[in-house]
Amino acid sequence: MKNRILFISLGCDKNLVDTEMMLGMLVQRGFSITDDETEADAVVVNTCCFINDAKQESINTLLEMAELRKSGAVRALIAAGCLAQRYQDEIQKEIPEVDAIVGTTAIDAIVETLDEVLAGQGHNHLEDINRKPVYDRERIVTTGGHYAYLKIAEGCDKHCSYCIIPRVRGTYRSIPMDSLVQEAQRLVAFGAKEIILVAQETTLYGMDLYGEKRLPELLRRLCAIAGIYWIRILYCYPEEITDELIETIRREPKVCNYLDIPIQHASDRILKRMGRRTNRQELKNMITKLRDRIPDLCLRTTLITGFPGETQEDHASLLEFVDEMEFDRLGVFTYSPEEDTPAALFDDQIDEEVKLDRQADLMELQQEIAFEKAQETVGSTLLVMVEGKVPDEHAYVARSYKDAPNVDGFVFVQTGRELMTGDFVRVRITGSHEYDLIGEIEDEFTE
Repeated sequence: MKNRILFISLGCDKNLVDTEMMLGMLVQRGFSITDDETEADAVVVNTCCFINDAKQESINTLLEMAELRKSGAVRALIAAGCLAQRYQDEIQKEIPEVDAIVGTTAIDAIVETLDEVLAGQGHNHLEDINRKPVYDRERIVTTGGHYAYLKIAEGCDKHCSYCIIPRVRGTYRSIPMDSLVQEAQRLVAFGAKEIILVAQETTLYGMDLYGEKRLPELLRRLCAIAGIYWIRILYCYPEEITDELIETIRREPKVCNYLDIPIQHASDRILKRMGRRTNRQELKNMITKLRDRIPDLCLRTTLITGFPGETQEDHASLLEFVDEMEFDRLGVFTYSPEEDTPAALFDDQIDEEVKLDRQADLMELQQEIAFEKAQETVGSTLLVMVEGKVPDEHAYVARSYKDAPNVDGFVFVQTGRELMTGDFVRVRITGSHEYDLIGEIEDEFTE
């Protein structure tokens, strides 16, 4: 029997795309995949190191799998992804059970790496982090199939003072548009109805290949693919949003009126220290423009609190901005000092207790905003995609265009009718519970 591989994917959805490509390569070469560690011959951990919590999760997972390797329960352990790329020497010194490292730009070497390690001849596969991204690979989609992520670029050129990504993922490199269209067609052929565009920054798509931003053109080409119902855009930097992009979102019915715009802060002083390219007024102007042009737009953002030098006045300024802008969706990270970033060397670091208090302040305010917005939805009708059935109840879990997978809320649909995952139905919203909505089927959806 061909060797069975346990694959553990940690971190972001961009990392998940890499995992799915590696799974596809392994299956094509005859490996079988298992989610049971007691059946595995080898384990691959695709790691993350974006913030300290993600780094710790990756380390703990490697240590747990190292115990299996040490006991002989598995014959090989491979570390891949960002943490492996960044701390390759430390990992192999501190966790000698790791047989090989696969870097962020060397995922196409996963089959060769496993073959070598299982033959007792393993060595690391690390490429230049600015190497052309790996694409045009068959993927094993792990999201259930009804939605899938489409990674449109690799790396980042922004060099924000707190971020390690350019050092582990390299410069911004777009994937050719024809290849993305073909990949989207393959994903649809395997059942995907929602395509979610991801990159470290989606709004700059095409600048390196074509000399201009081509995200609007990519969206129009994806909209032309039969079988796609929703296209969702994540990770849009506000300073790169063009009028053409706004108009494309507004005009194309398949493109969800949903934008994820990580602004990180709203104090001009902190934004400058972070190395961000926008100030408070520019952020306000862009948000106002977006809502004027697309009145039902759902806006998600993320913030960093407790950045070095952040005063109580800066925190109050951010609270005021959140209160004024009333984002539909919002997440808050406490600042995590990352080695080899400028911000980690700033001498005015904030105590963890203060960071957590400020995070709680922001989330308490956002909770009020979100709960009120959910309540305002009662009585309206939303198109939703079914995610699955609620066990032992006549109800289903679904998402509307306002809900990205794994980060936003749900719509709970009460019905005695039998529905399938991936079905679309129109739902009249009858109630809300915190971040989630409750509704009843109004009618079936047809294009």
